[in-house]
Formats: sequence, structure tokens, C-alpha cells
Amino acid sequence: MSQLRSSVDQWQVLAAVVDAGGFAQAAQVLRKSQSAVSYSVAQLQESLGVRLLQMEGRRAVLTPAGAELLRRSRSVVEQFARLESLARAIDKGWESALSLVIDASFPQAQLLGVMAELHASCPHTALSLSDAVLSGAEDAIVEGRADVVVTTRVPQGYLGDWLLDVEMIAVSSPSHALQALARALTLDDLAQHTQVVVRDSGSRAPRDEGWLGAQLRWTVASLEASHAAVRAGLAYAWLPAHLVSEDLSAGRLHTLPLAVGGSRRMSLYVVLVKGETAGPAARKTVELLQRHLPPSRQASIS
Repeated sequence: MSQLRSSVDQWQVLAAVVDAGGFAQAAQVLRKSQSAVSYSVAQLQESLGVRLLQMEGRRAVLTPAGAELLRRSRSVVEQFARLESLARAIDKGWESALSLVIDASFPQAQLLGVMAELHASCPHTALSLSDAVLSGAEDAIVEGRADVVVTTRVPQGYLGDWLLDVEMIAVSSPSHALQALARALTLDDLAQHTQVVVRDSGSRAPRDEGWLGAQLRWTVASLEASHAAVRAGLAYAWLPAHLVSEDLSAGRLHTLPLAVGGSRRMSLYVVLVKGETAGPAARKTVELLQRHLPPSRQASIS
């Protein structure tokens, strides 16, 4: 095996110079002297025999070769960091902290069961649980902000396992004007009334999934707020069947008699963000999410 000519630390220093905008700024970020930063980059260029940076005025910018090599090095450095993290987890047993991002439509009863068993398995692991709407879960995966994510879409470059399909049902209060029409409803009927939708919590590529395009729209921050607005008779919405089942049984909500599209299914997937280098608590979470579902893994939960 040939001896490596560069180190992970040197590539990290080069990335800091580029990301921070200069040697002095990188020195502050890395808490090193500017001379140490300059020496590290110089040694990297000398060992590789490739010029990575060139001066434009007082600013150091990447050469074409430097841009390509730095781009490829970032994934290597990230994998190395994950390897070290896994080594620490193996040495200590369970991770000291675990971050979960769960799509807001995931059934709460099942989620509480997962959390209870996870706490019993690793009581000393600090758990951070956040919900997400639409592309918010995808952002958490791509940005590496979570260890385990339940999402409606798996971003390119990641693998996910299907968990379940959540049924979304069009509902309103019994007193809503749409119910008074007493006939099969059309898109034109819906366009005359206010629809409440939940704001996409993502920022990279937010989307208006589920919105019919009508001008009469309320945008809220959570499924709970949408549910409350519908129950108050202020709007109609498509809500998860498991969230509104008791209201439907008690007559507090009615389904909208749409000619087409009164219900739809939304698939949820679980992603182990760090893949093979994930720690035991993250792997346990995926196992529990898969186990706390109906044994038959039926197409929906209601």
C-alpha cells in the first residue's frame, strides 16, 4: 500500500480557507495562527505537486484543479469524521446524543411507543425530537442535521426504507357551507372556500403539496393548527386519517363528499442518515420505527 501524501487535517484547512474567504479568516475559525494555516496549505500543494490556490489581488482563489480536488475531499473528510464518531460510539456503547426528525404526519401513538422503548434501551442518550413538514425532513437529511429521519421523499444519494402510507382525508366541520350543498363536490366548489394548509418547514426547495391553487388559503405552522381551524369551521383541509378518526366517529368532523380525490395516500420512509457509520442508538431507532407498525404493514394506518 502506497503512503498517503496528504492528511485529513490539511484538506480541512484548505476547505476553511476557501469557505471563510482567506487565510486570516480561516485562522480565526480554526483557532490557529495564520502562519500555521499558510504552512499547512503550502505543504499540501507541495506534497501533491498540484497548485490548489492562486492569488487574485489579495485574495486566494481555487485553481480549476483545486476546485475539483477540494470538492472530492469534502466527502472523504465527512466519511472520516463519521468513522471517528462511530469509533467513539463503539467505545462508549450508546451515543451520548441522538437527533430524530419525524414527518408531522407520522402517527403519534406509534411514535410515543418508539420513544418509550428507545428510552428504556439507552436511558443515558440525550434525545432530540423535531417534526418536519414536506421538504423539511429532506433538508435535515441533506444538511446532516439528524441521525434518523422519517420523510415523504428520500433525497438523491441516500437510501430509505418504506414504513407506511398515511391516508389523508378531506374534512370540514358539520356546519361548513360545503356540507350544506348536500351533493358531490367539485374543484370549483372547493375554490369558493378557504383551504388550510401546513407551511413547508424546508428552505432548500419548499413545495405547496396538497394545495389546490385557490386564492382562499390559510397557511399554518402545524397539523395541530390546521386541525383546530377545521374543527372551528373556519376552513377545510386534507388531514391524516389517524388524526381525525375520533372527530369523525364523534361527528365533530365530516368527510367532504368529493366526486374525486376525497382521500389520498402519502408514503413515509425512514432514512438512517449516516448509513454504515451510524451508531447503535440510531440503528435501534430504525428497528423500533419498523417494529411499532402493524405486523402486516398494511397500506395505511387509520
